[in-house]
Amino acid sequence: MRKIRNLDRLTDHGDVESRRLVLTIAERTLDRLDAYNRIKSIMSFDGRTLTVGTRSWDLDAKRNVYLVGAGKACNAMARAVDEVLGDRLTRGIAIVKVSEETDVFNRTEVYVGGHPGPNDLFVGVVSGGSSALMSCPIQGISLQDEMDATDVLLKSGAGIYEVNAVRRHISQTNGGMLAKRIAAVGAELIGFGISDAVGSPPTGDIGIPYAQYKSTPFGPDQTTLDDARAVIRNYDLADRLPRSIVEYFDAVGEEGETPKAFPNNTYFLINTLPDSCRYAKEIAGELRVKALVLTSFLEGESADAGTFMAALAREIQAYGNPVAPPVVLLSSGETTTTILDNSVLTGHGGPSQELTAAFAIAAAKTEGACMFSIDSEGTDGTTSVAGGITDSRTLAAAKSQGVSLHAALRGHACYEALDRLGDTVFTGNTGTNLCDFNILYIPAVRK
Repeated sequence: MRKIRNLDRLTDHGDVESRRLVLTIAERTLDRLDAYNRIKSIMSFDGRTLTVGTRSWDLDAKRNVYLVGAGKACNAMARAVDEVLGDRLTRGIAIVKVSEETDVFNRTEVYVGGHPGPNDLFVGVVSGGSSALMSCPIQGISLQDEMDATDVLLKSGAGIYEVNAVRRHISQTNGGMLAKRIAAVGAELIGFGISDAVGSPPTGDIGIPYAQYKSTPFGPDQTTLDDARAVIRNYDLADRLPRSIVEYFDAVGEEGETPKAFPNNTYFLINTLPDSCRYAKEIAGELRVKALVLTSFLEGESADAGTFMAALAREIQAYGNPVAPPVVLLSSGETTTTILDNSVLTGHGGPSQELTAAFAIAAAKTEGACMFSIDSEGTDGTTSVAGGITDSRTLAAAKSQGVSLHAALRGHACYEALDRLGDTVFTGNTGTNLCDFNILYIPAVRK
């Protein structure tokens, strides 16, 4: 199955030549990032010995073997572990955002979104999104309070690190709290993680245990109570968050801090955020197209990022600065969309769709410029699509069809606008979750 399932629709209009190149790079990059293949490449079981990369475990010495997983890429990660362990797996639970027809397991139950013992082994698979999918708030804070807080935080303009600083400290499972429960009874944990944190270094040999692993809910947490309090203060959220959460942070002491280390656990890091750009650059080279990694630290307002990308494309095509065309520019990170008042909403959308819509408005004078932006796990914002793709002809096409991209951006309704134009990218679950992945192609001026 193609990673980009509506590929034919995306290449039947607009600047087809530019779109085909960009989508080819995107398709092949997503295939290389798929965690199912990456876990299967380092994990094997011969009936007694479980081998993961450079480490091995004698499962005859283990009583039970459990699989616990959560996250937007958990479908693929859990399926790989389930297939390797087969009937030796006692039981598995995977909490996913969207179930797929390919989610066929031996011993694992899948939920859309048990007490261990000292001789048990847990295999944990986790990717971004686990905080929302495996949710269990602390006593005194309701699930609705946590949901309301997440909505406020995501619309506040805070970065995901800041959002998680609050969410992890009001959870019984996230921020390493589930690993803390496993460790408390002496059970062992093998963790497989995908890091979507801006600033994570590229992966090296994924078969070597990763000493600096930090991933909720199975790894140590790098955020603190003071970080959480600073987010509430810096973004003026005390009057917008549920009262139970504000009062909790006012009163809690060190007993509410999350765990910072698990020396007895073994962790493997399967992918990190810079990997998407790294692989895309390699693939562009295989296609004999010059490619540069612009940044893997892209943050800020999505629409502003789209306007900047268009300005950069125009400079490159007109004057060859900072690089001569044709060229592919790659970027990753996590841009955000600030919505302080829900009354302005006129539709649906997400950061990647807003980025490509804003690009389309500003890129009309740069012939052949094409911008692809997705949330790499397959769902962008409040929609079921991964993101969008636009080019220098999109604005004219929108005007001819009576679609106002300016109005769509004002009302945060870019899904409706781009979908009408045939420019929303649909992937379903991709098998990875590395935040935003962007490809900008700028051709030379065509004769």
